[in-house]
Amino acid sequence: MYPDPFRGGENILVLTETWDPDGSPNKFNYRHDAARQMDANASHHVWFGLEQEYTLLDEYDWPYGWPKGGFPGPQGPYYCGVGTGKVYCRDIVEAHYKACIYAGLNISGINAEVMPAQWEFQIGPCEGIQLGDHLWMARFLLHRVAEEFGAKISFSPKPVPGPWNGAGLHANFSSEEMRKEGGMKHIEAAMKKLEPRHMDHMKVYGEGNLERMTGENETASADTFSWGVADRGSSVRIPRQCAKDGCGYFEDRRPASNADPYQITGILMETIYGGLPEESFDKSDEKK
Repeated sequence: MYPDPFRGGENILVLTETWDPDGSPNKFNYRHDAARQMDANASHHVWFGLEQEYTLLDEYDWPYGWPKGGFPGPQGPYYCGVGTGKVYCRDIVEAHYKACIYAGLNISGINAEVMPAQWEFQIGPCEGIQLGDHLWMARFLLHRVAEEFGAKISFSPKPVPGPWNGAGLHANFSSEEMRKEGGMKHIEAAMKKLEPRHMDHMKVYGEGNLERMTGENETASADTFSWGVADRGSSVRIPRQCAKDGCGYFEDRRPASNADPYQITGILMETIYGGLPEESFDKSDEKK
């Protein structure tokens, strides 16, 4: 439950799981399996952070502020930009940021992205299942705020074809072992586990992601796994400061902007710490 930033007072917003009448999780209830992974591996105290990119569209489904039927100048001056002609709809972005703070979400930042009318907000660091909960609620609030301004939100990983950056949902992962002195060996060990399961991860990292992950515009190729220090063109990036310190976290740059945060965090936990036994559900009550 979260305080409602629109109605105020004692009003709340509620996020809930979905279950089928037979007593089993709905097939789209990815939270349930992710929560099992988090509970089973709670001793590792994993912190997650997700970088949610999105695109603001006008009523005609064209990026907000772009010339009607045309295109703005080439990418370059828009990333983390300021000033008219470089950024669009900052009022929506700031209103969303304030709504998230009011709701008690762990939002840690916002910035304009490489493509004009594209923005990003960051949720985290959060431990365990809280990350997915906070991101889903932040997405809801973003749609709700944009509605007030007559704008639309697109989480498409490639909203505009051509030489324009796509939109991702970069996932940052840090276990207690990775954060301690000498943690780089645990980060490198995670890379060895992530590589053979590359295609398994790609299957749950969002729809339309192949259009984004072409090996261009700050993406890796969808076909192969790669990792490196300060390499924005790799599947997984180790921040330069972490490499220097010998500990910290890694950034999985593969997830698309429309990916499910429960699936992202769940499969990362599964790959690094191992799968769990399949659950069985007592459906006897349904048969009565």
